[in-house]
Amino acid sequence: MATINSVLEPDARDVTAAALQQTLVDLIDLGLVAKQAHWTVTGPRFRSLHQQLDEVVDTARVHADTIAERCAAIGVAPNGLAATVAHLSRVPQPPSGWENDDDVVSFFTDAYARVIAGLRERVTEVGYTDPVSQDLLIAVTADLEKQYWMFQAERR
Repeated sequence: MATINSVLEPDARDVTAAALQQTLVDLIDLGLVAKQAHWTVTGPRFRSLHQQLDEVVDTARVHADTIAERCAAIGVAPNGLAATVAHLSRVPQPPSGWENDDDVVSFFTDAYARVIAGLRERVTEVGYTDPVSQDLLIAVTADLEKQYWMFQAERR
């Protein structure tokens, strides 16, 4: 089995890896929850939210891949397995079944607030251990904050 050596000192690697891993799990789950809502949203804003939720999925998947690859680059195997995501995700879970558009907007406004709060904490933590990973986390935060703003603007 090949070993991927880290460019970081062990303690810095561990702190950075934990931040990246939590971000990976949250992004994977955010994408899954958004796809579920994409399939089940109903109401007058169905079409616009249906499309907006696909943007959430796309953003989450692109950033999840970048974050997972950064884990690998610092010598830590990323874990995006379903059981890991289910166990560690900090993304709230929506109710099952059809959801009206107002409820979807409220859910994603709350979900983004939670995910962004965690990201901002990790941005600070990783600033002391790995500025390259910090930069990636800042980019993720910026994109999620933009989507957060867009969901807030949808509220009635």
